[in-house]
Amino acid sequence: MFAPLLQPARYKGAYGGRGSAKSHFFAGMLVEDCIREPIDAVCLRETQKSLKFSAKKLIESKIADMNAGDYFEVQDKVIKCRPTGGGSGIIIFEGMQDHTADSIKSLEGFKRAWIEEAQSLSQRSLDLLRPTMRAPGSEIWASWNPDQPTDPIDALLRGPVLPKGAIVVQANYTDNPWFPAELREEMEYDQRRDPDKYAHIWLGQYQKNTKARVFSNYRIEEFELPAGTVFRLGADWGFSVDPSVLIRCAIEGNVLYVDYEAYMVGCEIVNLPELFMSVPDAEKWPITADSARPETISHMQKHGFPRIRAAVKGAKSLEEGVEFLKSFDIVVHPRCKHLIDELALYKYKVDKDTGDVLPILEDKDNHVIDALRYACEGARRAVKKRKEEAPARKDMPAIAGGWMS
Repeated sequence: MFAPLLQPARYKGAYGGRGSAKSHFFAGMLVEDCIREPIDAVCLRETQKSLKFSAKKLIESKIADMNAGDYFEVQDKVIKCRPTGGGSGIIIFEGMQDHTADSIKSLEGFKRAWIEEAQSLSQRSLDLLRPTMRAPGSEIWASWNPDQPTDPIDALLRGPVLPKGAIVVQANYTDNPWFPAELREEMEYDQRRDPDKYAHIWLGQYQKNTKARVFSNYRIEEFELPAGTVFRLGADWGFSVDPSVLIRCAIEGNVLYVDYEAYMVGCEIVNLPELFMSVPDAEKWPITADSARPETISHMQKHGFPRIRAAVKGAKSLEEGVEFLKSFDIVVHPRCKHLIDELALYKYKVDKDTGDVLPILEDKDNHVIDALRYACEGARRAVKKRKEEAPARKDMPAIAGGWMS
């Protein structure tokens, strides 16, 4: 599948669904190129505030797998290279949003630029990068899971006319002989239950019915919440083969930050405490959980989570909860991949005959969103109560010298 990308080309692209090994291929190819000749390379994302979610760890694992440690010096922020023929090079990791027209010039002598999560790359960033990579033999690589055909990277590398010297391949989990069992379970769950989600997440197809999307008020960004943050946690229980979910968030003004999730399909009740413990300090905070499983709540209270409580459901609680989430700017940490999927896929129903978007929420792609609603339930009810208790104000007409009595 990736064989065409082994030959020299100005642009190399690999797009497709989750679990296709696109990133593993590019990381391995970059290690081999750096061993072969002295080059400088940069691994890019649209936004990168720390190296934890960059390609650095993956590249380090490839160096170890290839037993190539003698050719590299791994440092905190860069990887230095010592090719077989002499000379030296470096691999650095940066975010395009941090660059300006002047600062991007620092990359002019680089031979490789690998764009990770390229579906998120803005047109501005692409326009800055392309002319900057001007060294003889320089290459621009991109790996991405497609979202919309109008995204800049898709318009460039999947449009009707490819740029000169472009090689682009599609890769999915079906092309990966090392597809892990954990991902296979999630893939098969989506394949059975949600064909649209399966097609988008696992087969790399564009999203459908984007006008029906519920959420457009979110962004994916690395962040660290400060000490003293008040966390809100919500849980949704898996029925049969559904996922069990725990989510952690915090409200700061008009921003809703979501920094951790726990997610497991078909989790047995005895394994729930261990799953929830994967969210830092989950046992210390109140958790609002789906009230449909009181026996599960009771079990969790007896097994390390004494502060868990049932959500208060009522008429319109679903709709009001979703509208409350829509009132925020939602910032999601990239490790919360299942929430990111659902925010992109959660939709209103569409009239099959007219194509009109209906004011009815579809009951799918919502397990993590339900947990997020429960987490924010207390805040939503507090806001609603304040509005109901606020005295009605009547605007009185003013006259010269004072108000009418």
